[in-house]
Amino acid sequence: MKKRDFLYHLLFWSGIYLLWVLLFRSYTIALTRTMTVEFCYLLFITADYYAISYVVVPKLLLRKKYALFVACTVAVIAVSAWLRAILAFQMNLHYFTPARVYDLSTLFVNSIINISLWVLAVTTAKMLIDRMRTQRQLETMEKEKIQNELDYLKAQINPHALFNSLNAIYGHIDKGNQAARDILLQFSELLRYQIYDCSAEKVNLENEIAHLQNYIAFHRLRKDEKLSVRFDIGSIQAGLKIAPLLLVVLIENAFKFVSSFDEKENRIAISLFTRENTLHCSFFNTKDIQEPCTASGSNGIGIINLKRRLELLYPEKYTLTSNAGKEYYETNLILDLS
Repeated sequence: MKKRDFLYHLLFWSGIYLLWVLLFRSYTIALTRTMTVEFCYLLFITADYYAISYVVVPKLLLRKKYALFVACTVAVIAVSAWLRAILAFQMNLHYFTPARVYDLSTLFVNSIINISLWVLAVTTAKMLIDRMRTQRQLETMEKEKIQNELDYLKAQINPHALFNSLNAIYGHIDKGNQAARDILLQFSELLRYQIYDCSAEKVNLENEIAHLQNYIAFHRLRKDEKLSVRFDIGSIQAGLKIAPLLLVVLIENAFKFVSSFDEKENRIAISLFTRENTLHCSFFNTKDIQEPCTASGSNGIGIINLKRRLELLYPEKYTLTSNAGKEYYETNLILDLS
């Protein structure tokens, strides 16, 4: 339980306790009896509330097992009422001298009625308070959603001008400078995909792989000829969808931290294939010997964000492992897309 929720529950039950004391002690607080009989009574009510709300309701009521829910609720209240009756009987017998002494069966009946009514009242009050809190949270979220949508729409004004500028730049590049024209075209395609095709929660895996191919081709143009880049695409099952721009983080790290040896091979090797709705990916790059393992992306912001996205989008459906050697760095991702 979070600290904020703990304080909220503490304040709630403190208020219930004060209400209990004022109602049943003639608006006065007699410390000895208040801290014993009334407090113990409230402990049973509190225990019943949490047992019903956090155990019985999720396991039975929410699963539509109504008969079992009623039976378990009655059993929980009956057990706590019996325990409370025994406790009250012993306290009245040995510690207090009440005006009227009740037998155990009478105390049990009174306890089961009172506990039932108070559990119902407390549950109703808690539901109303939670509903008001939820409503406030929904209103806040709705305002944030509207603001985010306005920011998104505002941001859409810029890409059109940006693409027009790229077209203008492309037209001014000398036709003999084919390398520069190719780089600009690749960059334009990358930008177009990220702006227009990634607005959905998931995209076709084939489209994402095509984007990765453009991304790799773009970086190949920027790197020198000493870098060997291999992108192997195995069998890809049709119809699979994936959250956009997940894999590009690992490819970006491979290019960012690839080695720059003069006399040895600088290499990036990427492979993708699917098997039974599961995507298997491998990202390998050579790295400089003096490059620490953490610099290879294992603790970088890109990897941290990637792990967070995977946790949110694919909980318990992915495996991300890293292996760092003296001159290489490798990351493997297995992702269930079913």
